This record gives sequence, C-alpha cells and structure tokens, in this order.
Amino acid sequence: MRRDALEPGLVDNPALHADPLADATIARILGPGQPGGPDMATIGLLNREIARWQLNGDLDGWRASPGLPPDMAAALEEYVLKARVLPDWADAAKIARAEVLFMEMSMASCTLLFCASLPQCYIMPDLAAVLHAAGELEQHTDYRVRATAAMIFPVMMHGGLTAPSGGGVAQAIKVRLIHAMIRHLVLRGDVAEALVAPRRLPRLLPQAKTMPQVLYAHGWDIDRLGLPCNQEELGYTLLTFNYVFLQGLRRLGLRLDQGDEEAYMHAWNVLGAVLGIEREQMTDTMADAERMFTALQAQARVLQRKDDPRPALAGALMANIQRYLPLRILKPFPVLLTRHLIGKASSRDLGLDKRVSLLSRGLFVLVFGFIRGVDAVARLVFPGFSISRLVTRILGYNLTVKLLMDETRPLKLPDTLLGEVGDAVHAWHNDDKAPRWVNALERRFTGRTRPAAHQG
Repeated sequence: MRRDALEPGLVDNPALHADPLADATIARILGPGQPGGPDMATIGLLNREIARWQLNGDLDGWRASPGLPPDMAAALEEYVLKARVLPDWADAAKIARAEVLFMEMSMASCTLLFCASLPQCYIMPDLAAVLHAAGELEQHTDYRVRATAAMIFPVMMHGGLTAPSGGGVAQAIKVRLIHAMIRHLVLRGDVAEALVAPRRLPRLLPQAKTMPQVLYAHGWDIDRLGLPCNQEELGYTLLTFNYVFLQGLRRLGLRLDQGDEEAYMHAWNVLGAVLGIEREQMTDTMADAERMFTALQAQARVLQRKDDPRPALAGALMANIQRYLPLRILKPFPVLLTRHLIGKASSRDLGLDKRVSLLSRGLFVLVFGFIRGVDAVARLVFPGFSISRLVTRILGYNLTVKLLMDETRPLKLPDTLLGEVGDAVHAWHNDDKAPRWVNALERRFTGRTRPAAHQG
C-alpha cells in the first residue's frame, strides 16, 4: 500500500491494479452502477449460476444454463474458458509434493490456519475494512472461517489443482469472481471507469442488510486507499497462506527442508494465478517472502486510521476458537499461541496484546518451554520425535471436527468434495513419524479409536 506513490493513472502501482478478466466479466453482467443500489435479482441469478462450478472437470466445455440472459451467459462462458487454465510455469511434481506435505502436517495445518494465517489476513487495514463491510465479519466469524476452509481443503487435497475430480480450480475461479463483484459493488460500477478519474465515494445509508447492499453503501476513497481487493492486498493474502504457514511451522519447531518449503509456496502461487494474482506479487523462496511480507506490513502501519476494524475481527476469531476449549484456564491459549506465531507487532495491530491472566500465561510458557525442551533432547535419539507436533495435531483435530466438520452445519462444498474432506479428516489417524505411545496419547485426547489398518 504505497500511499505516497498512489497517484491517478500510475499503472505500475499494485494498489491500482485489480483483475481485468474478472472485473470485465462482472461489468458485463452487472452493468453501470444504479442510483437505487445493486440489482439484487441479477446478483442472485449470478450466484446460482456460479454455484454450478463444483469440480474441475465441470469446467471442461462449460455452458451456461438454458434461459440465462444471453449477455450473462456469454460473459461467464468466456470467463471460465480463460480462468480455468493453470499458468504455464505450474510444476505438477511440486504441487503433488505440497499436497503430501499438507496431509502429513494434517491437523497442525488447521491450527496454523486459525492461529496464524487468518489473524495475519486482518493486518492490512484496507483489506480488513472490506472484510468488515462484507457481511460484518466479526458477527459472522464462524461462517467466514468455514468459507475459507471450503477453499483450502479442495485446493490442497490430492489433485485439487490438477485433476478433473479435484475442486481447487473450480472453487478458486468462483472466489475470483466474487472478489470482482465486491470491487464492482464498493466502487458502484466498472473498475476501469473508476480509475479514469479516481474519486471518493461517500458512504450511503444502506437500504437493507444484504451483503451486496452493505458493500454498495460502504463508500471508498480510491486516491487514499487504492482499489478494493487490489493486487497488493491479494498478494499479501497469498503470503498469509504460504509464507505465514511455513513460518508458523518453524516457530513450532516443525521446520520443513528448503525443497519442501518451496514446493508448498509454488502450489499456492499456482492457486494465486488462478485467483487472478499477478506473478509480480508472488515470491518463490522464504527469504523473498519475508522481505515482501515485512515491507507490506510496515507500509500498513504508517497509515492513519479511525474506527479500526482489525481488533474486532481478531477478537471475534479468538472467541470463536475459545468456545471449543473446555477449561477456563485454557481459554487464553489461542491468544497466547497466536501471539507467539505472529509476533509482537502484529499482535499489537490486532489488539491481541491485552493482559492475560498470570496463571494462564505462566502455564502456557511452562508447557511451551517444556515441549520445546523435550523435543530438543529427544531428537538427539529420535530424529522425528515432536511433542509440539502432537499438541498442534490435537488442537487442530478438535477445531476441525467441531468447527469445520459439524454435521449440522456442513461446509458449502459439493457432496463429492465434502465426502473427500470428511474422509481426509478421518484418515488423519496415526502420525507416521511418532512412536506408538505418542499416537496412543493423541487418540486419547481426540477421542478416536485405534484404526485397524494402522497399528504403528
């Protein structure tokens, strides 16, 4: 967010870059902004149509539903034809390795999603403002977390980006179009036209509380903020799901080797390309990612803001996790773990630096220190040993099962993919790198029975 360089028409500023393909598609469908607010009937029809994009194979030769308005049908068919294609630099072997790593990390992946990636998503104030406006995020945290998981699982499961039976590409091009619809609604019209003469759109009184109407009334200052969901913000968000995840593993003492880290980053970069993120906003190594991530956060911190939505967003996320912890003394643990994973500066930005009870804080420090100490000594004899891995697996399993896989509130995924996610969760049984007694301890704390096919 280079606000000092944000000048009208500055084409090399990523804060003024959006997604020409998706934005043009939405402009063709929704047309110019209407004084009376967004066309809810057209938006409803569009949402129903893109809901048909379920599996990657569904996109092969995709055709709009009979009876759809011709302009909408043509726009969507052209969009699918172009958006579904992986970049020519995509490496299938690296993507496959990343899928294996995600499954090997299993429940630790879910812990890092809740306590590192999602909190860091909220750091960018302008991005947080859009998230706040898009349905009052802090009041619907459970829904938003589950929506994020509904994209991550299809992407990272076997064949998510490369197989017709996967769902990663189908889910990604859907999210990409939703980003474009958010931009169109916030700017009250075509993004390309808004950039001709950047202006400030005043806040309006929303006619109703539907998400499109709230976004339309939100108001926006392009000169000060750039475009909503711009390339810089999208690139930053991508970093929260590859770099922040890998950094979290390092801080837990679960560091991967360099080749594995770069394979994981590559898979997410491929997803980023499908989401419409420019290659210039991606990094291929942890060192480059750290430099970009640090620079973007530093730029965000110099912005003056009022009515900062970030503490409310982070607080709602932490409260949602705390609901699933049984003992009062453990309730502050998600905040304490998040602080450890994201660092002091980000914790301060999110309002997570407030006082925590001395007893809980002392217990966390004691437990964390004990775990790291035991791991360091035990690995001298057993290289794959890790209590840290055990704890994050237990926490991740409980959060995944209780928050994401609740049968009364299934993830919004096609039945085929939802079944695959459920199978994957239940297949995360024994840790192949851990001794039998560690797996037995994990089963005890997760309430799972010993799987017949895996006795190790």
